[in-house]
Amino acid sequence: MTDQSNTPTPPKKVPDGNSLFERASNAFDLKGFKPAPVPESLAESPSKRIRSGMVRPSQPTRADERAQTATPDTPGTSPTDTVDQGTPDPVRFQGERRYVDRVHLREQGLIQPEGAVTGLLEEFRIVKRQLLEVARSSLAGRGVANGQRVLICSPHPGEGKTFCAVNLALAMAAEKDSEVLLVDADFAKPSVLSALGLEGGPGFMDALADPSIKVEDCVIATDVPGLYVLPAGNQTNNDSEYLASSRTVELLDCLTRGAPNRMVIFDSPPALAASPAAELAKYVGQAVLVARADRTGQNALEDACSLLSGCPDIKLLLNAAHFSPSGRKFGSYYGYGG
Repeated sequence: MTDQSNTPTPPKKVPDGNSLFERASNAFDLKGFKPAPVPESLAESPSKRIRSGMVRPSQPTRADERAQTATPDTPGTSPTDTVDQGTPDPVRFQGERRYVDRVHLREQGLIQPEGAVTGLLEEFRIVKRQLLEVARSSLAGRGVANGQRVLICSPHPGEGKTFCAVNLALAMAAEKDSEVLLVDADFAKPSVLSALGLEGGPGFMDALADPSIKVEDCVIATDVPGLYVLPAGNQTNNDSEYLASSRTVELLDCLTRGAPNRMVIFDSPPALAASPAAELAKYVGQAVLVARADRTGQNALEDACSLLSGCPDIKLLLNAAHFSPSGRKFGSYYGYGG
């Protein structure tokens, strides 16, 4: 896994009897300092206050003149009205919640929501923790950009990338202060909905191809708290071309805008079998390359890493490993066996 100054010279010691304010006064020679008197032009009388509670100077300033010029002459508005240009409102996923088939999950060997602590859950707890740490650093302006977006990929088909993507999403949904959006980006052979036992509908590719479709309207809310799913959508032969368009940036920004606690996980096609994986890697901050312990070769891993090089942070996840040299046996400590 990838991990993501000059020390200032300490000031001269000051006698302990002085307070912090006295030390600052001695250090910066503030004893003779007196604040300048307030100019008469700024000393306003209460009579000049307007209804909004703001105070206008006796003479209009250039800023006031610009505001009056820019304000349209519309009934019901005044030059004192302001527009909040702060943080945009987050995109919320509405719609009726759909039931995730727990029996179907168990039959596939997937994590059981609200179930017992198993070795599988413990392994994905470790994986998610490292991904969440990178995402938090990204939101704080440190490390990689777009750390909230995680691409799950494999070199070849059949190495377990969808299995890992679904389990990772289920594990992340258990976080108390986060939500996760699982995106089925394997447009040629989508399998996320079938893994969760959900019915299909319009999805990611439909929103890419048709600007009139809002991507948030395609998101499926589930009865698993914090888990949402975006289907792949209709199949097309131009998936790579759609992903390379500016529309992709707009849609992905919409999914995370104003939602710092939202993680987006993409289940992509195998990197050595379909080109969309390399295109998607350009829009994410983290990628998890799934290697099957008994099948994936070193040359395939190196080639896949090269194709995913558009992502700045690529991690390796070993799947189907049944032997641990250190004797690792997660899950048994809780009494449920490995």
